[in-house]
Amino acid sequence: MDERIIQINEAVDFLKGKFGDVKPFAGIVLGSGLGKLAYKLEDPVTIKYSEIPNFAVSTAQGHKGNFILGKLGGKPVIAMQGRFHFYEGYPMSKVTLPIRVMVKLGIEYLFVSNAAGGVNYDYKVGDLMIIKDHINLLPNPLIGPNLDEFGPRFPDMTRPYEPRLMKMAESIGEEFGIELKKGVYLASTGPTYETPSEYKYFRTIGADAVGMSTIPEVIVARHSSVPVFGVSVITNEAHDDYAEDFVNDGDDVVKAADAAADKMTTIFTKIIERL
Repeated sequence: MDERIIQINEAVDFLKGKFGDVKPFAGIVLGSGLGKLAYKLEDPVTIKYSEIPNFAVSTAQGHKGNFILGKLGGKPVIAMQGRFHFYEGYPMSKVTLPIRVMVKLGIEYLFVSNAAGGVNYDYKVGDLMIIKDHINLLPNPLIGPNLDEFGPRFPDMTRPYEPRLMKMAESIGEEFGIELKKGVYLASTGPTYETPSEYKYFRTIGADAVGMSTIPEVIVARHSSVPVFGVSVITNEAHDDYAEDFVNDGDDVVKAADAAADKMTTIFTKIIERL
């Protein structure tokens, strides 16, 4: 048997032993500074990544490193309070292992979030951007032998983000007075923040926001035909016309994400409630 399947099944069996027969309706991945949504879960069961067989350890700023089962919007969900990144030195099989585990546990939807730089000049710190499409500059997580039990060798990516969920989010945003942008998310490897020329290049090729995560998780979910909804919280202006003394700072990114997390929590909660 493929070693990747063995590792996935070991993690699934461990979590079923902790969670019982509860089938999560949705999986949620919480990015830098966005982990406070997890505190809104009712009746939470929290397990540290370090306890789960074959899981990596989250080392990035603003990532708590917990797998949490609870209720959101009246439905059982499983949330990752922090994710794994390629820049931490993990292979893509390890970065995306939690998504495979969620799929095996039975999720019907995946919700992803991240802190991102706004390369679109119209975006300001604190804005929420619905991810309508993406540009991937990270290694594709499906490289290597295909895991046939999860999906086909060449999965379609025409609609990586579910149009129906985007429409629901826009309606909820109008209802609750939450302004939502809609744009294209680009992911590069990191861990350096990008240069001004790179920001200009990303804007030129069609990106509205840039980060270092999320897309591998989306690809793996879509490999198994799981519908995805994604949000980027704009935590810094990723422009190429900075003042001479400007510096991108990781702590500032986490603080900006934290300030916007409540709005994102409302959007996620109401979508799950209405599905």
